[in-house]
Amino acid sequence: MPIKPYILAARPKTLPAAVVPVWRGCVLAWFLTGEFDGWLAFYTVMGAVWIQIGTNFFNDAIDSDKGADTEKRLGPVRATASGLLSRNLVYGSAIVCLLIAAVFGWLLFEARGWTIVAIGIPSLYLCYGYTGGPWPLAYKGLGEIFVVGFFGVVAVMGTVFVQLGEWRIEALVLGLQAGLLSAVLISINNLRDYEEDESNDKRTLAVVLGEGYAKKLLMLEIFLPALLGLYWLSFSLWLFVVPLAYLILAVVIAKGVWSHQPSALYNKYLALGGMQLVIFGVAFHLVCV
Repeated sequence: MPIKPYILAARPKTLPAAVVPVWRGCVLAWFLTGEFDGWLAFYTVMGAVWIQIGTNFFNDAIDSDKGADTEKRLGPVRATASGLLSRNLVYGSAIVCLLIAAVFGWLLFEARGWTIVAIGIPSLYLCYGYTGGPWPLAYKGLGEIFVVGFFGVVAVMGTVFVQLGEWRIEALVLGLQAGLLSAVLISINNLRDYEEDESNDKRTLAVVLGEGYAKKLLMLEIFLPALLGLYWLSFSLWLFVVPLAYLILAVVIAKGVWSHQPSALYNKYLALGGMQLVIFGVAFHLVCV
């Protein structure tokens, strides 16, 4: 059985949005207390990755069912809409991903108790509820808010809780930074697909706000994390300055998106957005350890 269509549907370029917040949460826990549990970190990152892949599979199948992926699509080919995989195979793959994520969630539950259930059940549901169900977030202009909340605040704060068994305000700040930089990926994607989504009644935030305001929102997502970084001055100058290395790519993305109409060119800025997220994570890691 060809593996390439499954890789296509899994969208590996989006995986930094799952890995980097967990990684940063582990680094922050170490920085604050000197404590780090490698197995708990492994369980956390694997749970996040399989939830992300499951979300991508559901997205691929549901968008095809709703007719949101058409021949006008500017992004990468979708596995279901293109016929590379049947909808049943894609839905089935999504469910398998969630079952794998649940296994790692159970291991975390054994370590930290019912708080993991409170985090895990909504996360598992929203893999489907992001584009499916009676109130799909991606079709209601809530995609970016979802990403900031779950792939930022919940991911980082949850990771720190798993490591330390307590909630920390520092994790909230870092979670907001991580979430905003992750939301950049969604915003670029939605801007690129603006016309197609509008014609298919997919009410992304780009469609709701219009192209101009959607670009302004993207600028906020790109540069607000740097402003939030002022918080880290209470720890050290370097903890504020070094993570700003991500701004090298941030400026390129901002300038490119602002000066070009939505097109296939935005795929380049989407890739740079993923790299930007990784650079921020690497820089934060280097300072903390």
